Amino acid sequence: ILDQMRSTIPEEIKQARWIVKERQEMLAEAKAEAERLLAEATEKAARLASEEDIVRLAEKQAKEVIEESREREREIRLGAEDYADEVLGNLEVNLEKFLAAVRRGRERLQGRDADLQA
Repeated sequence: ILDQMRSTIPEEIKQARWIVKERQEMLAEAKAEAERLLAEATEKAARLASEEDIVRLAEKQAKEVIEESREREREIRLGAEDYADEVLGNLEVNLEKFLAAVRRGRERLQGRDADLQA
């Protein structure tokens, strides 16, 4: 049991760290995409600034792109958080099982010590 715990716990911790890293990377990508889209929309709006109606349309489109990017970033972030929570929950369950096994093993050892001393 102890060997199994020793081999499983580090893997679970590595997996949890990987999930956190993935989440951070996904958030960074979403933010970079939002910034790129914002820069693109701003640049487009600046090119079209010569006519008032076109400028208004470009600003509206830029706002829509920004809003869509923010919504996409939010969805990605929430999805990553849910996934990380699920994996960490599984890790918690496994650790609780391992801890229970350790306690049972210690109780058995303590019972043997008591039998030997009696």
